Amino acid sequence: MQVLEYRIRTAATDDLGAARAVMLDTVYHDFGTGYVPRWHGDIIDLGGAYLRPARHTLLVAVDGQDGTVAATAALDSRGPAHPPNPRWIADRFPSGGTAQLRRVYVRAEHRRRGLARRLVGELLDFAAADGGYEAVYLHTDPAVTGAEGFWRSLGKVVHDEREDSGASRVMHFEVPVRP
Repeated sequence: MQVLEYRIRTAATDDLGAARAVMLDTVYHDFGTGYVPRWHGDIIDLGGAYLRPARHTLLVAVDGQDGTVAATAALDSRGPAHPPNPRWIADRFPSGGTAQLRRVYVRAEHRRRGLARRLVGELLDFAAADGGYEAVYLHTDPAVTGAEGFWRSLGKVVHDEREDSGASRVMHFEVPVRP
C-alpha cells in the first residue's frame, strides 16, 4: 500500500486558483447547489476574504507526489449572519469574538486520510494563537457524506435545522477553543 504524504501550509497567492477549484468542485459536485454568490462570494475573492485580513487564514493541503492542492480549510472572524441563520445563532456567535471555520473541503480521491482533521487542528491552533476568539463556530450540510459524523467527532451540535418546520437542512456546531 502506497503512503501518501501531504504538506499543510498557509495558502499563498499562487495557490488561490487551485484552492478555488477545490471549493467550486465541492459546491457543484458534493453540495449540488453550484456557485451561489450570496453563499459562496468568498470563493471568488479568496485573497480578500482570507489572506489579507489579519485574523483570517486559508490553509491548503498539498499532495507530496504531484504538488496539487488536495484540500482546503479557512477561518475568519465573521460570525454567522442573520438571515439566513436563526437570530439566536447570530447573537450567540458574534463577529469579532467568533472564529468561523469555513471551506473545509477535501477532494474525493484524497478523503479518508485524515486531512480534514489535520486542517481543522491547524485552524484551531491559529484561533488559539490569535487570543481574541471566544468561540469557534461552523455550519454544515449533513446530506454531504461524512460531514455530520466528522463534525460531531470534533464539536457539539448547537442547533439542527432539520428539526425546524420548513427550515433548511443546516446543522450548527461549536468546537472547543484551544487554550
